[in-house]
Amino acid sequence: MSNKDNLTQLSELGEFGLIQRISEKIKLNNISTLKGVGDDAAVLDYNKDQIIVTSDMLLENVHFNLVYVPLKHLGYKAVMVNLSDVYAMNAKPEQITVAIAVSSRFTVEAIDALYDGILLACEKFGVDLVGGDTTSSQSGLIISITAIGRANKNEIVYRNTASKGDLVCVTGDLGGAYMGLQLLEREKEIFNANPGIQPSLDGNDYILGRQLKPIARGDIYEIFKDLKLMPTAMIDVSDGLSSEIMHIGFGSKLGAKIVEEKIPIAPETINLAKEMNLDPTVCAMSGGEDYELLFTINPDDYDKIKNSPDFTVIGTMVDEAEGFLLISRDGTPVGIESQGYNAFLKSKE
Repeated sequence: MSNKDNLTQLSELGEFGLIQRISEKIKLNNISTLKGVGDDAAVLDYNKDQIIVTSDMLLENVHFNLVYVPLKHLGYKAVMVNLSDVYAMNAKPEQITVAIAVSSRFTVEAIDALYDGILLACEKFGVDLVGGDTTSSQSGLIISITAIGRANKNEIVYRNTASKGDLVCVTGDLGGAYMGLQLLEREKEIFNANPGIQPSLDGNDYILGRQLKPIARGDIYEIFKDLKLMPTAMIDVSDGLSSEIMHIGFGSKLGAKIVEEKIPIAPETINLAKEMNLDPTVCAMSGGEDYELLFTINPDDYDKIKNSPDFTVIGTMVDEAEGFLLISRDGTPVGIESQGYNAFLKSKE
């Protein structure tokens, strides 16, 4: 008997049975959650704090490919995508809702795996799953998550409030998630051409983790508080450094100068990029999905971060007329173009 014979079809449970199965695993962590799953809507109590709400939708064969993305990893990543947006507002996420549409090829155990990843992310970041929706799909798997957070109104950071002379900073390192995607795509193509060949992924755990299991930078939210540091503008790096710095610049009616040699890129990213004849800087500027935080600070606050391993100063905000420039390693200014992911120009697996 094959493993498939032991799997449960979704039709055997039905929608309500599936909701009950998922609900039994959910635990609530926040006092702001008055009512979670089980009614027509969740009930949240935020007193005088500001409520932050964000949503992201992930579609099979557009944002992910189940040939090489495990369902548990996908569920975890889907939550990270949304939590990252909340942290980019300098806010704390506390609840999510999850809506999924699934085709008949998915079993109950497959949905279990997806929600195992979702609930693991909720547990790791102290977030409550308080509701959602399930329905059928004619085009594979669709996941839509809404994250709800809160912040003191005086601590919220927007992307359009940078000032001329502000320092441009970034957390972590960039380009790794893009290289993880390139590696998975390469091995998929090799397998399609030669099904007998096993994927060659050894030694690339860091790169693959950046793509398959990114970590929203909730730790930075706490570090800002410890340093008594208030960014002047902030955004998460989901679509590539070039796109994100232009979002801050356009919103703030400013330009920016980014210094190429200051962009933090992990050695693993550099090595794999060179192996695949790619420019590591291009991967960092245009790759996306790193879910690091790009932010600006007043120059007077530089001393607060200069010794921190979590932050790298990579440039400066300048007059709008100067535009967006990458200062290359030889000192040559090169115009920055927004070449990150665009949902309406190309697919992103």
